Amino acid sequence: MLKKRLIFTLLYNSGSFSLSRNFTLQMAGGVSWLKRNYNFQKVAYFIDELIILDVSRDKRNAESFCDAIRTVAEHCFVPISAGGGVTNISYAKSLMKAGADKIVVNSALFHDQRFVKELVREYGSQCVVASLDIMRKTENSFEIYTKNGNCVQEGSCSELISQAVSLGVGELYVNSMNQDGTGQGFDLGIVQFLFSQSPVPVIIAGGAGHSLHLIEGLRDPCVDAVATANLFNFVGDGLERARNEITASGIEIAYWENINHSRLRNR
Repeated sequence: MLKKRLIFTLLYNSGSFSLSRNFTLQMAGGVSWLKRNYNFQKVAYFIDELIILDVSRDKRNAESFCDAIRTVAEHCFVPISAGGGVTNISYAKSLMKAGADKIVVNSALFHDQRFVKELVREYGSQCVVASLDIMRKTENSFEIYTKNGNCVQEGSCSELISQAVSLGVGELYVNSMNQDGTGQGFDLGIVQFLFSQSPVPVIIAGGAGHSLHLIEGLRDPCVDAVATANLFNFVGDGLERARNEITASGIEIAYWENINHSRLRNR
């Protein structure tokens, strides 16, 4: 059985990293702010993966985004997934060269499926993550949105999800638009209703405010990984404490030995 994963998500918006609440952005700080508050050489021991998404509302600057990825990746040994506005192989290659290990696609899943298939052929399914922004309308009614949550996709969610999976993607990043940034917990009903039979791993995002929410998500049999983009609630040693609490809860999650602890023990 594969171990469950804890993923940290960074939202990049026109040169700054931001918080999102129901897809409305609030600036937190630039790359220098991120480096002061998140030492990824240390933080990497307490997460399994890092996702960096360009959610810029203005015109995206590909070069600036690649520079930000390069800076974050410099001392971060965990796999990095990057995306946001990826519409061609050339840009995907630039992201990979900057330090990304996987490419995240969202709008292209429904607006340019030929490109997604090409991406899968170029890098393999394991390197392509399908990002799905889902809004709950009623108890058992959901809609999928693209283009930073501005464009609703026509058709049933189940059919649209099957359509995305059929392109050959390796995993699904499922973000609740209703819970996004609320800190009130995941909408696990989304995965239980729509992804209980998913043929690929499912990452749930949107709503995590503290470690108990992460634990609740990881305990769900439909969930393979949990993700949080909450910069303030997990600042400082927040991710370390969260992982320790996840481990203490008995959830099967990987253990990454901190090299500093190892050095101390071997003196």
